[in-house]
Amino acid sequence: MLQQYKTIAGYGEDEIVIERSRFIGYAQRVTSEEEASAFIAMIKKKHWDATHNCSAFVIGENAQIQRSSDDGEPSGTAGKPILECIKKNGVKDTVVVVTRYFGGIKLGAGGLVRAYTAGTVTALKAAGIVVHTLHQKISISVDYTWWGKVENELRIGQQRVVGTDYTDKVTVHVLIPEGEQDAFTAYMTDATNGQAHIVLGEKEYVEVPVEAVGAEEV
Repeated sequence: MLQQYKTIAGYGEDEIVIERSRFIGYAQRVTSEEEASAFIAMIKKKHWDATHNCSAFVIGENAQIQRSSDDGEPSGTAGKPILECIKKNGVKDTVVVVTRYFGGIKLGAGGLVRAYTAGTVTALKAAGIVVHTLHQKISISVDYTWWGKVENELRIGQQRVVGTDYTDKVTVHVLIPEGEQDAFTAYMTDATNGQAHIVLGEKEYVEVPVEAVGAEEV
């Protein structure tokens, strides 16, 4: 599993106007090329009357699947900028479609690149970019006499508590960033004079929002 990766939170849609042309950006999280192609087809069907529906996607743990389409715009002025903006933002498992309704003013090659990049950023911001950071789930069981101490230590350390069970003992479940579990286990063992029963659980990702940026800002 990757220590960390970025993707989008889900579906996003927003619109900008540049020199009277409408650029509508759409973004969606996908896990396969088939899903990405289906999303692009859906947007094309929705905007069958648009001048262009340009698109790109990046899929896979190592971003191994990458595709882009200019959909009739001059070569390299639409699909590639969309793809490069997705890659500059570092997001995976993401498809973006930027729909254009021509407003009567030609933008030129450079203008198109900037416009489709802006449309992509608009879509990514609407969807929301998140960082998934790998964490280790750890369960700590103690007698009730030690619970106040454990609770206080977790609060001081601002640990991510995901649940607490109250039975014959108190068992609290926390998520610790990957690589920090040994130090955390040693600390809690010391804090409880060895009275805590500590069990390592499964690894899972914790999702944290981040800002989308334009390709030229990276």
